[in-house]
Amino acid sequence: MESIDLLVLRSAHDWLLAGERVLLATVARTWGSSPRPVGSMMALRGDGRVVGSVSGGCIEDDLIHRYTTAYRGEGMPSSPPQVERYGVSADEAHRFGLPCGGTLELILEFDPSLASLGQLLQLLEDGNLVRRELNLQSGQVQLTTSVAPEPFQFDGKMMGNPLGPGYRLLLIGAGVLAEYLATMALFNGFKVAVCDPRPEYMDGWDVAGVEKIVGMPDDVVRAFTPDLRSCIVGLSHDPKLDDLALLEALRSPAFYIGVIGSRRNNQLRRERLIEHFGETEASLQRLHGPIGIYIGSKTPAEIAVSVMAEILAAKNGITLPSAVDVSAAKRALEAQD
Repeated sequence: MESIDLLVLRSAHDWLLAGERVLLATVARTWGSSPRPVGSMMALRGDGRVVGSVSGGCIEDDLIHRYTTAYRGEGMPSSPPQVERYGVSADEAHRFGLPCGGTLELILEFDPSLASLGQLLQLLEDGNLVRRELNLQSGQVQLTTSVAPEPFQFDGKMMGNPLGPGYRLLLIGAGVLAEYLATMALFNGFKVAVCDPRPEYMDGWDVAGVEKIVGMPDDVVRAFTPDLRSCIVGLSHDPKLDDLALLEALRSPAFYIGVIGSRRNNQLRRERLIEHFGETEASLQRLHGPIGIYIGSKTPAEIAVSVMAEILAAKNGITLPSAVDVSAAKRALEAQD
């Protein structure tokens, strides 16, 4: 499953290619509580079909009523981009289902350039980080690639929206837990690969949409070239596979690196990496283990939920409270016994 941004852009491109009228809406600014962050996009086809979201649904309904034939609306104008603000008053916020005090501003692009969307999609599919800059007066779009993500910007005249590359997850170990975690990662828009040199594990492992890589994990991690939107998770329960892969991962800028195992096994792993591979307590600060958040999980499916939650928190820059740390939670429970 591809990311929602790619799905919106691809839908808009394909609709335009088929000769349909298209509205591309982007959340430009928010005040107070808002259902969707800045940069969120939706594509609206002339007959009322919608892909993506800019709110909880009521604003989408208003745009459908106004700009499509679904409810005999005004139709889409042939004009430069427009700015539309919702939720200025408490009554309007309530009408459009915005949280208390919520106000958001949308940029509406009518029939965006088909050629520009095609170029943007190709750049994103090639793994580039792209900044899409829109001039609201002329409607002209400029695409630039960069090596580091930049924040969304809007000054009333120009919009700069950073897009891609997609988030990636590399799983070490083709077991049952990897199947559940891969499925959840795909659902959250990650591109997923699984690596295992053991044919008895890999031959029977099959999750649609996941790349299967047979090879030694440390070599695979190097070839994977992890970036700021990559995460690596060791699930093999075999130190010969997990440890070397983790060492390679720790040399990368991956935003999340974790490994399965009990508190004792993770402590022994840290001691091995320090004693035999020159790591330090400081260099191992980025290594998550035991992985996941504490929800009392026992089954592979529940463990995958807890691991995915921790990955998403890291992706979103959220520092989790100590109460959900697996080691801290288990120590607290032991102290109660």
